[in-house]
Amino acid sequence: MNFIIVGCGRVGAELSYHLFKSGHHVVVVDIKRESFNRLHPDFRGRTLEGEGLADTVLERAGIREADGLAAVTNSDSLNAVVSHAAREFFNVPVVVARNYDPSLRSVIEVFGLQTVGSTTWGAQRVEELLINPSDKVVYSAGNGEVEIYEVRIPDRWNDRTLGDLLGPLKACYPVALTRAGRSSLPEAESKLHAGDLLNISATFDGIGKLTARLSDKAEA
Repeated sequence: MNFIIVGCGRVGAELSYHLFKSGHHVVVVDIKRESFNRLHPDFRGRTLEGEGLADTVLERAGIREADGLAAVTNSDSLNAVVSHAAREFFNVPVVVARNYDPSLRSVIEVFGLQTVGSTTWGAQRVEELLINPSDKVVYSAGNGEVEIYEVRIPDRWNDRTLGDLLGPLKACYPVALTRAGRSSLPEAESKLHAGDLLNISATFDGIGKLTARLSDKAEA
């Protein structure tokens, strides 16, 4: 597949190398030639010095044949405009914009773009590890507002139902229940066994309440 990465900072350089290692054709665009020094020595994609907003630069990067574009500069407004142009004027199928400053997230969202806020997501993930270190995140949606967690059912909940566990909780929805290596779609009347692995889609607040309910911190 053909990808264009606009911005060769730490994120852009890392992303470009990962895509290249996966066998994709990658063109990295940055206004500063020295930025390309951040690329891994084994990177064999193309580099293009120029302003990511310029149509001529994007044309030279092969935007009309691109399968995807990621705008990952440290300017939220630049990421928004480049991504909007890629999607609306060049019909690039997949476009992702980096949100650098959380206070400017609305600048990108007004365009209806897929965004990744590394600052917001990173801060929330650190908070989760500090407060709920036993909860394993197996999938993160958006910028971490909703995630799928894997929790282990303790002895004290053996032979009780999923409905008993989740009944009083909000912002927690069951995804899968795994026992002895086999998974099923759980229902309210599903019996829980000690050692079961339960995948839950939840907000940060929701998983905190579930963790407390599973532990000795809250009465069952």
